[in-house]
Amino acid sequence: MGGILRKFVENDNDVTVAYMTSGNIAVFDHDVRRYLDFLVRLDDERTGDTPAIRTLAATVHAFLAKKQAGDVDIAEVQDIKRIIRESEAVSGIEVIGMSRDHARFLNLPFYQTGKVRKDPIGAGDVEIVADLLRELQPELIFVAGDLSDPHGTHRMCKEAIDRALLDVYGEGSTLTRPQVWLYRGAWQEWPITEATVLVPLSQEELTIKIQAIFKHQSQKDSAPFPGQDAREFWQRVEQRNKATAATLDQLGLAEYFAMEAYVLA
Repeated sequence: MGGILRKFVENDNDVTVAYMTSGNIAVFDHDVRRYLDFLVRLDDERTGDTPAIRTLAATVHAFLAKKQAGDVDIAEVQDIKRIIRESEAVSGIEVIGMSRDHARFLNLPFYQTGKVRKDPIGAGDVEIVADLLRELQPELIFVAGDLSDPHGTHRMCKEAIDRALLDVYGEGSTLTRPQVWLYRGAWQEWPITEATVLVPLSQEELTIKIQAIFKHQSQKDSAPFPGQDAREFWQRVEQRNKATAATLDQLGLAEYFAMEAYVLA
C-alpha cells in the first residue's frame, strides 16, 4: 500500500505504521553475520575495546557454526534479526516521507516462538492491538489481506485486529469504529471484480513505492518465504499494479500508469 500511504503523507494526514510482528524468522543467518561484522569493524575503527560487542559476536558465531536446520535461534540471534527488520522498515517509510516516529513495533507475543509455526492468537496479542486503537482512535485502518501467505502470519494478525476491534468498538462503546481497508500485493492482488477502492498511481509514485520496498534488503533477491511466485516482491507489486490499471483501461475507464486495489472489510 505504498502508493496510498505516500498520498496520505503528502496531504498532511496523521499516519502511524504498526508492525505487528518482528519478522525475525524471515532473516537469513548470513545477514546476521554481516551486521555483526559491521559492528566489530566499527568498534575496531573507533576504540577496539568494547567487550560487549566482542562477547555478542563470539556467542552468535559459536551458535551459528553448529546450528542445524530446524534449530530455534538463540535470543541474541532473534534480537539481531528483529532489529534488522525494524531498521529496514524505518528506512522504507522514510522513502515516502515519514520518520522513525511514525513507526510502532508491537512485537506481538504469538510470533515469538522462534519457529515457523506460531502460537494461537491470545489475549495478550489482542490487548496490545486494542491499546493502540484506544490511543490513536484512527479513522482508517489498513490491514494485510494476503490471507494465503505461505507462513500464515497475515491471517493471524488480521485475527488479532478483528478481535481488538470487537473489544474497543463493540457493544456499549462510545468510540467511532474506523473503516477497515484490506490490501494485498506480496502474494496476490485483489481482482477488480472484488475491489472496493482503486487508487491510481503515476509512474513516479510507483517508482517511489518500489524504492521503499528495496529498503527491505533482507527480503530482496531471495526471500526466506517467497511462496510459489519466483519473482521478487517489488516485481510482483510493479506488474500487478500495472496490470490492474491496464485491465480498467481495457474496460473503457480512465487510463492510469498503475493502480492499487483495496477491499473495505
